[in-house]
Amino acid sequence: MEVTVECQKRPEGSKPKALRRSGKIPAVLYGHQGTESVSLTVNAKTAETLLKQVDVNLTPIQVSIPDLPWSGKAILREVQAHPWKGKQLYHLSFFSLASQDSLQVVVPLHLVGEAVGVKEGGVLEQVMTEVQVQCAPDNIPESIEIDISNMELGSSLHLHELVVPENLTVMDDLERTVISLAAPPVIAAEPTEQQESAMSAEPTEEKD
Repeated sequence: MEVTVECQKRPEGSKPKALRRSGKIPAVLYGHQGTESVSLTVNAKTAETLLKQVDVNLTPIQVSIPDLPWSGKAILREVQAHPWKGKQLYHLSFFSLASQDSLQVVVPLHLVGEAVGVKEGGVLEQVMTEVQVQCAPDNIPESIEIDISNMELGSSLHLHELVVPENLTVMDDLERTVISLAAPPVIAAEPTEQQESAMSAEPTEEKD
C-alpha cells in the first residue's frame, strides 16, 4: 500500500514554536527543483502516523503540496524530535526522488494464493514482510508478489528464490528465510475412560 502525505506551504515569517503550538510540524522538501528547497508544514497527527508507516531514508512516500502545486515521490530524510520525548516532533525533512538515478527503498512482500501445505493443516509463517531493494525512482513497485500455491509441508522460501523484476536488485542477505511452512502440531490424545479405569486399578507397591 502506497504511503501518502499532504503538506502545506509554510507561511513566510512563521515561527516554528508557534506552528507546533497550533498542531503543525515544520518541514522542508529538497531536490524537487535542483538545489532549491521549499518550507512546508505537516499536520502533527499526520506526521505521527507517517512515522509509524515508514523507515527514514528507505520508504518511498507520495508527497502532495496542493498550494504549490507539486506532487511526487520522496523519502523522509531526517526527523528531528525532543531529545528524550521522542514523540514530540520538531521538524521533518523530505527529499524528492525524481533527481536520483537509483536509490535503496523498502518494498512490501505480498503473498498470493493458498499453499498446498496449509490445506493439509500446516502452519504458514511469514518471517519477512518487506525487503530492501535498489532501483530507479520511476521503477519503485508498490509491492513484490510471492506465489505460495506450491509450498508443501516442511518447505521454506528464501530471498534468492523470489521472482523479482529485472530492474530491481535485492540488497538484503539472499539466504534469509522469507516464509516457512511447518507441519501441523501433534496433539497427544486424551486417555479414554477404559484407559483411565485401568490406570486407576493398577496396584501400588507397598513400602516396607
